[in-house]
Amino acid sequence: MGLNQTQVQKQQQKILPQQIQLLNIFHLNDQQLDLLINDELLDNPLLEQNANDPENVADKKQKEEIQDYMGLDEYMYDDIPDYKTEYYNYVPSETPFPVAASGKTDFREDLKNQYRQQHFTEHEYVIADYLVDSLNDDGMLDQDIESVCEYLSFSLKIWLEKKDIEVILEKIQQLEPAGVGARNLRECFLLKLTRLNQKRPDIKKATCLVRDYFQELYAGNFETIRKNLELEDDELKIILKLLASLKTKPLIDNDSGINPSKYITPDFLISIEDNETEISLIRQRSGDLYINKSWMDNIQNTENSHTEKEARQYMRNKLMSAQWFINAIKERETNMLKIMKCIVEIQHDYFQEGDIMLLKPMILKDVAEKTNLDISTVSRVISNKYAETHFGTIFLKKLFSEGLPDKEGTSISNKVIQKIIEDIIETEDKKNPYTDQQIAGILTKRGYTIARRTVAKYREQLHIPMALHRGLKAEIA
Repeated sequence: MGLNQTQVQKQQQKILPQQIQLLNIFHLNDQQLDLLINDELLDNPLLEQNANDPENVADKKQKEEIQDYMGLDEYMYDDIPDYKTEYYNYVPSETPFPVAASGKTDFREDLKNQYRQQHFTEHEYVIADYLVDSLNDDGMLDQDIESVCEYLSFSLKIWLEKKDIEVILEKIQQLEPAGVGARNLRECFLLKLTRLNQKRPDIKKATCLVRDYFQELYAGNFETIRKNLELEDDELKIILKLLASLKTKPLIDNDSGINPSKYITPDFLISIEDNETEISLIRQRSGDLYINKSWMDNIQNTENSHTEKEARQYMRNKLMSAQWFINAIKERETNMLKIMKCIVEIQHDYFQEGDIMLLKPMILKDVAEKTNLDISTVSRVISNKYAETHFGTIFLKKLFSEGLPDKEGTSISNKVIQKIIEDIIETEDKKNPYTDQQIAGILTKRGYTIARRTVAKYREQLHIPMALHRGLKAEIA
């Protein structure tokens, strides 16, 4: 048997490890970047950071104030009678000691504490932490599993399958409160129903209805549901009332006293001065990072000395690592400002007024083309980032939306359509709410031709229950 040698020419695109690391740095928010910088400072002796600690300013101010005691002698010969100092050592003063308020934790921290009691591997804890941090303020998971897989595969530098994420998500969904981690209304209802007594006929039938006939429920095909589940009219009404009593969001009645949005640290500051929009980073760290000069001199000296080869190589590697890290932080900040300026330029009217109705259609490709950056770079820069404006803190990802044509052929943002749907439902007769078909008809009259299914999709994204659920809820109330 002879051996054959064949020459094949192939074109492959490889991503270098440093490119992956740079994309991960782009993805980090303000707090995560702080942790990364601290880790680098501890790991690399050549990397230094200017100390801009507010406490140092306070200490300096305190030193400038007049001191009560200038020295030990003055303190020893204080004119306060001894009996007073002795008295206060044993008897509390008239002013009571301040009692620390019993602080309540963010629901995300509570969830993390819950699954820390379970037997997870360290690898699973990383995935679980990311999923919990991705939950919105209602406890729902808006991010799709594919995006989670992509980010964690880059971050952990290992390939993750969709099923790996879903296994961890299922464990999170077993935590309290019921429904947490649900990806849609159907899943939220199922998670809540499974916690109830499944021996009860109404709960058992309601679980079957949501699991197998949720689309029919959405469409209002009650006759189909009644026949398939073999229900009497009274039984169907009981089940529908049971579903109407369920909360549509896991944390709709969250009484923790904590508003998660208060814990958000914005990455950008957008202000209006004389009708001009000014954009800046909340914190710019590249100017604070530098390479230690004494260590640099040591490296230059070791190059001409008889220092061991391993030691010289170690110092060269640390120097290259420190230089790369500083340049990576600079590139991150440069791209962040470039992308934010492009977004503000496209959404100029929105940032002037803060009115969501002025939001224009905008996708990642639009920003990538205007900034000459890759779409993956734009995606990671805007991911998990917030901006502080004169009308509040906004989540950058919410500014991106597809366009829909109106009657004049002008493309409008689907966020505008969602706002109109929200306003229509807000002003409807609560005991006789609009169906999705009726809402689609109202939108058509206003010049927006949208299918019933699209209305249902947008309503679900807004976490607004179907007409039947809203009507039964009003009836029960």
